[in-house]
Amino acid sequence: MAEQVLQGHGQFMKKGKVFPSKIIVSGSTPVNDYFVEKDGQRFAGIHLLIDFWEAKNLTNRITVENALREAAISANATAINLQLNQYSENGGISGILVLAESHISIHTWPERSFAAIDIFMCGDCNPYDCIAVLKKAFEPGNTTLLERRRGLLP
Repeated sequence: MAEQVLQGHGQFMKKGKVFPSKIIVSGSTPVNDYFVEKDGQRFAGIHLLIDFWEAKNLTNRITVENALREAAISANATAINLQLNQYSENGGISGILVLAESHISIHTWPERSFAAIDIFMCGDCNPYDCIAVLKKAFEPGNTTLLERRRGLLP
């Protein structure tokens, strides 16, 4: 079993900020730890679960691609890879934009005017900055949002 040593947390902790510390796993080189501290809690990142109802543009691949990319830019995230799949010519789209800071994903049901969107981000990125971009692209009549703090440390 690998031994894990966390170094430097105290000097990097600031409320609402990332504290990149070094994690050293036996037999490997150090890597940065991008856990966040906010409101007295330490966690891996914020995961937003967003439902758009009465949404538009749910079969338009270009709109979906641009919305995911622009959402990442708005949150200061680093896009790595985009994968989209459309199930038929006018069918729903599933897509994921992999980020250095996690991901943004979407699944659309045009026959229900519904989109399920996940935004998970760690580090200095703010997933809430994505919402306005996504609302502009899909023009939902109704939106629900749930926030989860992933990897919440005791």
